[in-house]
Amino acid sequence: MANYQATPQPAADPGNTLGLVGLILAIIPCTSTIGLVLSIVGYIQSRRAGFQNSKALAGIIIGIIWIALGIIAQVTGIIAGFFQG
Repeated sequence: MANYQATPQPAADPGNTLGLVGLILAIIPCTSTIGLVLSIVGYIQSRRAGFQNSKALAGIIIGIIWIALGIIAQVTGIIAGFFQG
């Protein structure tokens, strides 16, 4: 009788959950910094395990965009304040 072994389950992506949570938090402007950090951590964990994590990458991109827009808005407000009075 042959000794058959079950095929192993494919390994799960360790950074998938962090990438998804990071993406959701990065979409919300007031939590974009937290989402950016979580997305970076999830992306690094996925890369170390050999997976591509597009959710984490999208969270990184969206988080950077929101932070850049916030900085632009702050600078614009400061410059407009100098010319007001």
